[in-house]
Amino acid sequence: MLSRPHGTVRGEGVVRSFTDVDEASAALRAGEVASLTGAIPFDVRDPAALIAPARLRTGEAPLPGTGPLSRRAISTVLHPGADEHRERVAHAIKRIVAGDVGKVVLARSVDLVLDEEVRPDEFIDALAGGNAGHNAFGVDVGAATGSGTWLVGASPEVLLRKSGSTVTCHPYAGSAARSADPAVDRATADELLASAKDLAEHAFVVDHLRERLGLLCDDIDAPSEPKLESTGEVWHLATPIRATLRDPATTALDLALLLGPTPAVCGTPSDVAAQIIRDVEGDRGFYAGAVGWCDAAGDGEWMVTIRCAELAADGRSLRTWAGGGIVEHSDPQAELEETAFKLRTVLNALGIAELP
Repeated sequence: MLSRPHGTVRGEGVVRSFTDVDEASAALRAGEVASLTGAIPFDVRDPAALIAPARLRTGEAPLPGTGPLSRRAISTVLHPGADEHRERVAHAIKRIVAGDVGKVVLARSVDLVLDEEVRPDEFIDALAGGNAGHNAFGVDVGAATGSGTWLVGASPEVLLRKSGSTVTCHPYAGSAARSADPAVDRATADELLASAKDLAEHAFVVDHLRERLGLLCDDIDAPSEPKLESTGEVWHLATPIRATLRDPATTALDLALLLGPTPAVCGTPSDVAAQIIRDVEGDRGFYAGAVGWCDAAGDGEWMVTIRCAELAADGRSLRTWAGGGIVEHSDPQAELEETAFKLRTVLNALGIAELP
């Protein structure tokens, strides 16, 4: 299920599943499958969770969503704790100052055990109800293995949308916590829009997408300055990008593999940043990868897999993530606080006000 402001797409049934992205792409191109849905990992060398559904249904309206659930966390494990995350950020800043890397995105994860089971469908509905765009997604990432694990989330960030020869992207990078006080909230937004640190972080992402799109596209329109976008919890810097494919036969899946992971969730240079992330965090799995769909015509939409959680088959155990882009002028304490407010998307959907 992918819910977006302009409509919904739902894959039903499993005709075939793939853990290899190249095999899935080849099957789509050969006409062996009519469509693909699912999730691509942060590191495409890791197993994917791509499904050729029996039916691909579309609707013109997003999920209506529901209010927050009423669950309580009875166990919490942080990876890493606050002190270690600040140390990781400080070390990354040293690598940046030394010229080893321009930007690197470091994330934390939280393992929760809930007091009561939550079903994937009600979790997705609560996530859709937590933001004005009714963004939400859910993927049975255990379809190939029978593990029963679901990936659910409410990503606001479009990696790409393809319709015919038109490609649009909407990268987010640079963020600040929202406030319930309107005056404070407005001042925070204005500060973000003027922040040299956040503007530099955002420029890395736009430059990356412009360069990658240039390999396959003409008429790339990327505004020179970002605009403000918001979710219920976070202000973001965002840039709408539009381009025209030279070959309309290029699929949305091809583009997802070309464009991701962007510097918004990895860093730059991407190979150096990705290695730092693997050394520090280990295997991210599907976090910061992409989730979406592609039909037989090659049209489709893929979201960056953020503001998400993996829900185990027991419906009570889950892991959620939050990260932030580290650049030369980053502050370790501010980066720690950024992960805290980004975690609120999943926690708010569950109805968890505070972690134990």
